[in-house]
Amino acid sequence: MMEAPELPFPLYARGKVREMFDLGEDLLMVATDRISAFDVVLRSGIPGKGEVLNRLSLFWFERTRRTFPNHLSGKKVGDFLDDPELVALLEPRSMVVRKAEPLRFEAIVRGYLAGSAWAEYRERGTVGGIPLPPGLRESEKLPEPLFTPTTKGEEGEHDLAMTHEQLREQVGEDLAERAREACLQIYLDAREYAAERGIIIADTKMEFGLLDGDLVLVDELLTPDSSRFWPSAGYSPGSPQPSLDKQFVRDWLRGSGWKEGDGPPSLPQDVVTRTKEIYRDIYRRLTGANLDG
Repeated sequence: MMEAPELPFPLYARGKVREMFDLGEDLLMVATDRISAFDVVLRSGIPGKGEVLNRLSLFWFERTRRTFPNHLSGKKVGDFLDDPELVALLEPRSMVVRKAEPLRFEAIVRGYLAGSAWAEYRERGTVGGIPLPPGLRESEKLPEPLFTPTTKGEEGEHDLAMTHEQLREQVGEDLAERAREACLQIYLDAREYAAERGIIIADTKMEFGLLDGDLVLVDELLTPDSSRFWPSAGYSPGSPQPSLDKQFVRDWLRGSGWKEGDGPPSLPQDVVTRTKEIYRDIYRRLTGANLDG
């Protein structure tokens, strides 16, 4: 399934990957098979990707709910639909969530020096404006995880780095500090869990909203769309690491000659197939469960 099917609910919002439908007090969040890179939704989808994102988010939301609250309502798709075929189609890739007021920033935790963090460090010796010791190598583990928030751009807009001081100005000191503490604790707990399963979580992105004035996790959590996963076997700082996440698609795009501004590209079938395998593999490694099919 590439897109959300026709549903008897008003469309509430459409994101790059997810579509949300209005259920009254709640929202039905459906993860499609779309994939985006460099803030562009590609023409090619990845079969089964939405199911991986949804199931893995549910797995992490359940694991972390005692550490920090999230937007899950506890309700199921079948509570709102009578059609058993439609319920069976939606259930693996959907969650019913409470309506939270989204906060307009992305909360990023970095535990290793990679991606844009590596580029910033090479240029200025900082990550998110935070000075780091000299002599660190690409993919090296940081002395301690860093909380480096960014703006949350509209579709087609790039997210921009924010300092923690700028985040405080935007959302207030209390919310900014609670988000920082929650992100670091969730990341450290997840990193330890993943390490026992042969996975390094190099960095991850979380999102927050307000529900009755309380801060809660929203959207997705610790998926291959929002995180950088590396196999710990063969890990060697000093160069890029093999990815078990969306980085595989980004790397292919960079090597294909595609440039931002060229319009949404299509992926060749072998890249689609390999990306599908990567997403299912990280799900299996982290949860211990296989997806059918």
